Amino acid sequence: MDRLTRRGLLTAAAVAGILPPSGATASTAFAQVIPGRHLVFPRDHGAHPDFRTEWWYVTGWLEGPTGPLGFQITFFRTRTGLGETNPSRFAPRQVLFAHAALSDPRIGKLLHGQRIARQGFGLAEASERDMDVVLDDWRLVRGRSGAMRARAGGEGFDLDLVLTPTQPILLQGEQGFSRKGPKPEQASWYYTLPHLEVSGRLARDGRWAPVRGRAWLDREWSSTLLDPSAVGWDWTGINLDDGGALTAFSVRDARGRAVWTGGSLRTADGRLWTAPNGAVAFEPGRTWRSPRTGAVYPVAPTVRLKTVRGERRWTLKPLFDDQELDSRPSGGPVYWEGAVRVPGGSGYLELTGYAEPLRL
Repeated sequence: MDRLTRRGLLTAAAVAGILPPSGATASTAFAQVIPGRHLVFPRDHGAHPDFRTEWWYVTGWLEGPTGPLGFQITFFRTRTGLGETNPSRFAPRQVLFAHAALSDPRIGKLLHGQRIARQGFGLAEASERDMDVVLDDWRLVRGRSGAMRARAGGEGFDLDLVLTPTQPILLQGEQGFSRKGPKPEQASWYYTLPHLEVSGRLARDGRWAPVRGRAWLDREWSSTLLDPSAVGWDWTGINLDDGGALTAFSVRDARGRAVWTGGSLRTADGRLWTAPNGAVAFEPGRTWRSPRTGAVYPVAPTVRLKTVRGERRWTLKPLFDDQELDSRPSGGPVYWEGAVRVPGGSGYLELTGYAEPLRL
């Protein structure tokens, strides 16, 4: 079976398996995020299939022959609640899907690729022992040295990158327990690896060229992430040039008010400040309207942090405005996911729930 045929069968099987027959219900007891647990590595780099959803999320900047580029590689795992007692290997108990995107200011829009498949058969797998996620010929795997190899691609591009940690794991929230809403169960396990050194190669229309850069890994897993009043969130992860790392997020309701906020600031000397609810704000700034969906995104917000040492501000500037990603063909939402700069740093901005309310 050739790769394209196999990929088509994987996608068709996944979509068919995700959609239950009319009237079907799922009564699955998903694992809950409960504070007090200590994350253990390398096991927690791997999958957590008892939870409803999780993701391995890599974003970064590359320098290549044509100048600066942004990239995103994200793998998701979802426990569907279907076929839990079905012994068949085809039962759609777990589904994997993935996105890859390249932000090139010369083109002015995202180049994008996506995959989806039910887990199994060696073609769609997520190890529980360590970071090793595979979806056909896309993969994110952590080697013995701690460096990660990422392979993915999309329309007219392919990425083959090595991501080498230069800093310790950053546990978000309370030792990895990250609140996302007013109820304690509205939380995730969340850790970050900022300042990843990137090396490898990028293919454009089949022609490979070396690239180098800097990236960021976010890992989260949860079963009850958002409050019912929430429609989406704003999130940013910024590698500061002095070696610091900024994380900030704001979960929003339909009126744009913050349901819950959080984040962290690790300084160049390694000190970590964790933002309590209410200490982070996203001031919208300049907006951009998508010509495809009509969604209006605040693509140049100012992130404001109220720290114990006073207020700090960072105004984000996108690499270019049209970094909207439509992941509906693989079961995801429409959202804005883009490379941004700040004075003294660079990273990524994610804006969800602007095209339509986000439901996880």
